[in-house]
Amino acid sequence: MDDTTTLLRFATAGSVDDGKSTLVGRLLHDSKSVLADQLEAVERVSADRGQDAPDLALLTDGLRAEREQGITIDVAYRYFATARRRFILADTPGHVQYTRNMVTGASTADLAVVLVDARNGVIEQTRRHAAVAALLRVPHVVLAVNKMDLVGYDEGVFAAVTAEFGAYAADLGLHDVTAIPISALAGDNVVEPSANMDWYGGPTVLEHLETVPVSDELTAGPARFPVQYVIRPQTAEHPDYRGYAGQIASGVLRVGEAVTVLPSGRTSVIDGIDALGESVDTAWSPQSVTLRLKDDIDVSRGDLIAPDGAAPATTQDVDATVCHVADRPLTVGQRVLLKHTTRTVKAIVREIPSRLTLADLSQHLDPGRLAANDIGRVVLRTGEPLALDAYADSRRTGSFLLIDPSDGTTLTAGMAGGAFTGHENEWTL
Repeated sequence: MDDTTTLLRFATAGSVDDGKSTLVGRLLHDSKSVLADQLEAVERVSADRGQDAPDLALLTDGLRAEREQGITIDVAYRYFATARRRFILADTPGHVQYTRNMVTGASTADLAVVLVDARNGVIEQTRRHAAVAALLRVPHVVLAVNKMDLVGYDEGVFAAVTAEFGAYAADLGLHDVTAIPISALAGDNVVEPSANMDWYGGPTVLEHLETVPVSDELTAGPARFPVQYVIRPQTAEHPDYRGYAGQIASGVLRVGEAVTVLPSGRTSVIDGIDALGESVDTAWSPQSVTLRLKDDIDVSRGDLIAPDGAAPATTQDVDATVCHVADRPLTVGQRVLLKHTTRTVKAIVREIPSRLTLADLSQHLDPGRLAANDIGRVVLRTGEPLALDAYADSRRTGSFLLIDPSDGTTLTAGMAGGAFTGHENEWTL
């Protein structure tokens, strides 16, 4: 395999018993991405249960509780590759109780595979997963209509499910949706084309994953460099060295480029870039580098370095769409910590204007609180200025976490620049 093959991050989502773990297991098995000892272990456990064939869902449902209950609880990451592309797969839970885990898995995904049981069609959890994918700005969506073998490989059933999901996806603003009829258990249209559905002429799941365009968002946008660490060795060899280490969140940085340091607003010029112990003229996301500036200005951890003239505005008032992930609710007036890239500041929840009802995309106005797995809009006031991009412009520098200051528990995942219009029964992205 060529080292230059592209990387695709994708997440799977689906309701309980839609066959999501079986699909992932089938994908890994049929693409020959399973080690012999892993397959032997699955075959042994399946035989102990009296099953005639290996239960491929066991390849991903790794927790004991998952195997006992037959559901996915945690996000399982799998790494595999074909001759055409490398993959990082996030197998996310389908149960409504673990929607917050789906948010975690899909937050960095280039593509989401949403499974639907052909017998049940689009259900509330399907709509929930589609809404989360839309909120997280996942660029591509695959609608995998599973268990086609249980409906006699009926083209009409597939067409009906596709039409219903397509209408809902259009309301969400999901425009790049590819529908594929499959049977994860039998292997139809997962890796190999199905002989049972000659009416379907599109790609298999793996073929689509190998060929879907991968976004160049990280390098296409304006440069953003959150400072993680200030390096000052003060040795005889480097008595005056001062470097600012971190990972480039987006864009490209070049030696000689004028930059602004936020939130102070002070300006300078990039005097040098060190990468892997060597000086380079150019660096791009997601490289980890050390920047050297011409001017001796105050720069510390949590500051953001951006091109002069293309820097985000700083603000202490944050309007965002959030998914609440903690068991304890988020309430108006609550004091929290807001973590944005490498910067953590104190904040207070000033308002919770609305909570999203996924069944019809309407809003419940002024709910006063958000419970676990709720999606809603919040207004925050921070103790210090933040250099936030809108999430629609940058998934990395437009996102943040709310943290409980008393014990460090992650409370909420936020996306700056709320997705709600503010009008009852109307919701847009």
